[in-house]
Amino acid sequence: MANNYRKIIRELTPAKLKPLYLLHGTEPYYIDSLADKILEIAIPEYEKGFNEYVLYGKDVSVGDVLNYARKFPMMAERQLVMVREAHAIGDLGQKDAQGLLESYARNPLDSTLLVLCFGKPQDERKTWVKSFAVKGEIHNFKKMYDSEVPDFISELCREENIKISPKAVQLLSEHLGNNPQAISNELDKIKINLKEGEGVDADIIERFVGVSKEFNVFELQKALTDKNATKAFRIAHYFGSNAKDHPLAMNVIALYNFFSKVLLLHGLGNRPDADLARILGVNPYFLKDYKRAAQAYSLPQLRRAIHALRLADARSKGVDAGSAMESDIYKELIYSFLG
Repeated sequence: MANNYRKIIRELTPAKLKPLYLLHGTEPYYIDSLADKILEIAIPEYEKGFNEYVLYGKDVSVGDVLNYARKFPMMAERQLVMVREAHAIGDLGQKDAQGLLESYARNPLDSTLLVLCFGKPQDERKTWVKSFAVKGEIHNFKKMYDSEVPDFISELCREENIKISPKAVQLLSEHLGNNPQAISNELDKIKINLKEGEGVDADIIERFVGVSKEFNVFELQKALTDKNATKAFRIAHYFGSNAKDHPLAMNVIALYNFFSKVLLLHGLGNRPDADLARILGVNPYFLKDYKRAAQAYSLPQLRRAIHALRLADARSKGVDAGSAMESDIYKELIYSFLG
């Protein structure tokens, strides 16, 4: 999804704009970014005061939107009518209003660019929604998978001419997850503080994002892979002492995702790395980490470790936890891996 979104943005030019766009889905970052791109290129700056209308769903009806859409531009070839938060249009759920939208979408004015930006997914099986694809475009932007996050970060850095190390990508991915807006905001903050020619490494991430390069779930994952008990217990102690910033449940999920894929890797045999990365749903660069863990842990050891992770997850939610502190659960978890 992230790559598809970037392709749409790259290829969008004033000459390629369609008269209709319906943008919806579960990831507002993509919707807002494409809407902003359309705002940037659709109407020349000197015409915006006369031929650009940005409306909000809570303030208009379908009839209001279509009244704007049916106007002709003032001394120009095109006008832009954009509706933000279109899901809040009061009468959008009414059949008559949907019929009006469908009727317009099937025969839109060539001189109007109508863009509806929804903050909620729309049912693409509905006739009025499908009608936007007749002479326009429908884009359903879904949240990216966790496995897509490293590529998203790397691509965003390339576009911003930011050099970033794989370790820094990994730290950002773990800390921010599949939240492209948060990733974009942090990279903007980092870029402002970078010196000329300076790249982004783990030290920069620690300094400006606040993610420890030593005490994070990837370092714990590495310590468990290397069976480095001293390092693993040191990280666990740090996590237990800083539970607010390192919630047990989130770290257990991250470890479970990693080691369950290591378990799957055991059964995939001798395949090309590209195939292994695709099947596991991981960035090819990090495949070596999974291979090292697969060499370090036998199948029985992995099954025992995954069982321990499931118990730790339940205890983090209060199931059979008793009076155990998070630090205690971490220690027992590490004993299960390395004992």
